[in-house]
Amino acid sequence: MTKKRDDTVEALSRLLAASYTLYLKTHNFHWNVTGPMFSTLHTLFETEYTELALAVDEIAERIRALGAPAPGSYTEFSRLSPVKEAQGTPKALAMVEELAGDQDTVADAARQVVEAAESAGDQASGDLGVRRIDVHEKNAWMLRSHLE
Repeated sequence: MTKKRDDTVEALSRLLAASYTLYLKTHNFHWNVTGPMFSTLHTLFETEYTELALAVDEIAERIRALGAPAPGSYTEFSRLSPVKEAQGTPKALAMVEELAGDQDTVADAARQVVEAAESAGDQASGDLGVRRIDVHEKNAWMLRSHLE
């Protein structure tokens, strides 16, 4: 692989790790949310983790299409992910706030994919990154709307 393709694979691997970690955290919060906004947040979190479940597969398959192995262990994800696992079980609004920040973090990881892909002339990876930015920015907005 070329250096530029390696950079794209590395950015995609970080995006995969961040997305998977966010998937796990969102699913955890879906299971454990309580309080007056339970129904709304339980449903919102389910919508978001379901979308992430599909996204991680697409990202991993793009890495494979570039000829590299996709990371797939908690150890690798922990090392690569800018999103950190949840500690304990926060209150509902703290969950929302934490997930909104994590959505921003994943959008930033997707921006790094776009930058690396553009440098490598890899339109497919760049397109994937742009689509992920759109999803995560929208999710962050939806989550923050519950904090106003």
